[in-house]
Amino acid sequence: MHPFNDSRFHVRWSTLVPEAVEADVKKGLDEAKTGIDRICELEESSLSYENTFHALENASVTLNRAWGRLEHLDSVADEPAQREAMNKMLPEVSAFYSSIPLNEQLWRVLKAVGTSDAVHGLSFIQRRHVEETMMDFIQSGADLPADKKQRIAGIDAELSQITKQYAEKVLDSTNAWDIVITEESRLSGLPASAMASALSNAIAKGLATREKPSWRFTLQQPSMFPVMQHADDDSLRRSFWEAAGKVAAVEPYDNGENVWKILELRNEKAQLLGRKNFADLVLQRRMAKNGDTALSFVEDLHDRIHAAFLREYRELCDYKAGKTSACDGLEPWELAYWSEKRRKEHYDLDDEILRPYFPVDRVMAGMFDLAGMIFGIDIVELDCIYYDKGSRSENAPEDGIEVWHPEVTFYELRDRSSGGHLGSFYADWHPRESKRGGAWMNALELGLPPRDGRDRQPHLGLIIGNMSPPVDGQVALLTHSEVETIFHEFGHLLHGLLSDVEVKSLAGTNVPWDFVELPSQIMENFCWSRQSLDLFAKHYQTGEPIPEAVYQKMIAAKNYMSATTFMRQLALGKLDLELHMHPDRYRGKDLDAVERGILAEYRVALKTETPGMSRRFNHLFSSPTGYAAGYYSYKWAEVLDADSFTRFEKEGILNPQTGRDFREHILSKGNSAPADELYRRFMGRDPSLEPLLRRADLLDDPVLA
Repeated sequence: MHPFNDSRFHVRWSTLVPEAVEADVKKGLDEAKTGIDRICELEESSLSYENTFHALENASVTLNRAWGRLEHLDSVADEPAQREAMNKMLPEVSAFYSSIPLNEQLWRVLKAVGTSDAVHGLSFIQRRHVEETMMDFIQSGADLPADKKQRIAGIDAELSQITKQYAEKVLDSTNAWDIVITEESRLSGLPASAMASALSNAIAKGLATREKPSWRFTLQQPSMFPVMQHADDDSLRRSFWEAAGKVAAVEPYDNGENVWKILELRNEKAQLLGRKNFADLVLQRRMAKNGDTALSFVEDLHDRIHAAFLREYRELCDYKAGKTSACDGLEPWELAYWSEKRRKEHYDLDDEILRPYFPVDRVMAGMFDLAGMIFGIDIVELDCIYYDKGSRSENAPEDGIEVWHPEVTFYELRDRSSGGHLGSFYADWHPRESKRGGAWMNALELGLPPRDGRDRQPHLGLIIGNMSPPVDGQVALLTHSEVETIFHEFGHLLHGLLSDVEVKSLAGTNVPWDFVELPSQIMENFCWSRQSLDLFAKHYQTGEPIPEAVYQKMIAAKNYMSATTFMRQLALGKLDLELHMHPDRYRGKDLDAVERGILAEYRVALKTETPGMSRRFNHLFSSPTGYAAGYYSYKWAEVLDADSFTRFEKEGILNPQTGRDFREHILSKGNSAPADELYRRFMGRDPSLEPLLRRADLLDDPVLA
């Protein structure tokens, strides 16, 4: 039995035990190597698309399945034996994946087909597959001499190991800190929901009872952020801020050396491949094309909003001065606190007032109703079951749908017109110590449309978050920001579930990185429209929608401190690009000092210097590439989503024809055509920057005029 390789659509998570990792991964490696050897041994006279490019597409199916499931469990259910098993196999798996484009005989075979006249007789999608695969090989070093290929393989192996270490240090150092408060007076200002969650956490850890309460807080976002935003105790907020700044920054978890080593390896790889820097290497086939274009994009937006950004900080300082004796600047642990106080006063809106209208189950149900209306799909929740690892009995029902944790839910998505099963997905929304922070979407099995008499292969995906957890058995009540995150990840998910591309490597989210956020970010817009909100924003007790007066306050406060929020994203993009475009400029210097220098014009002058972000910046450094040199893509895609949503605004927020067009031209097409061409098919033109600035209320700002 090889549970990690089991091809059944419904994964038997309880059978995926650490003891099975080595054998299952090696079986996948053996199959993949055999498949590639078979391609390499082909006679030139027998070469075809089917026995070369298509065969390569299928060679690693078993390995991809096993390794994908293991990587997923590593991110949501980390434990020592599993971590040890994964780290043992990581070098061999990384070496194999790196070896594919560096295999000289394989490249000769593929190039013989890819440069032949026979390509002209292929279908459009097959030609696209050939072109993209050949570019993948060239970009990975297929045309390099043998000694440079060997070094590329070595770099890839090192990056896989170091980035894995980096992610583990972030997780372990986050979990290493907590604080237990025994004096309720120290929690003055905290919302009741945050208090209840902290009490529940302490009770679960055996640190409190209801008769003798105490409150446990961690650095996980749903626990930490309410403290930073609401706690009146300045020293308490400071302790959280200091602890967060030390994540992966002090021994035994310090990631500083890992950051420099990752940057060095990435830069060396780029230069071996004939590029000036890593940004130019990874962006050459994205919409930005090169690092200079991406950096100019970030800097142009910075210049447009910088004055408004500084004004917002001055106004916040003035507000604090009006409430206290004076204000000669703010401490970093004061920003969220005074910002929230000012927002409440100016807009008479408390996020906690909205929380009862966002029970997670109704948010999901309403989001599915919305997707059904505009995209023509139906989504239903199916019953599922949880077994502890290794505890599934032989008498367990064959058709039972397993999950990896009792809180996980499972859904099935069907096309409304045909009834066809397009895909299924898991949802896992709440934090655990074994789960990495943040929110993400991933695919476990990529689907395929029906073709040549073959039935559709449904997509299997998942969406993950770290949202406010349920308390005392009640349904979890979310903040509006958390609702936006759910819609965001659901947009990514739809990009896969609704794919209609017959080549898996071109399907779903396998698109240029600065285009991949368009489907996710456009979905966030539906969290603000009255029409769409009424589908899911309903009080968890009464079922009533958000009162109109409260909704108007939401809209009025929507762009509060928008330049500050805008600038934070630009700062992260600027830091990312500078580190990957100019590593020689910064090598050997203090990492915090480097960040301060890069971001001098992207930050306000706080009274205490803020520790650097690089040591815990998972987006950039927890995988060999990830968002490295690509963090700008969030803002790039915001330009696309704000612009493309103007079509929904013009034609109707819930207009089914507009939704079907978005499904047809964007969601279903993956990378079957260039991203800019797909965008033009939906909008009829190239994107405009103005809608994004207008949405953020920065277009007509007096300081920008």
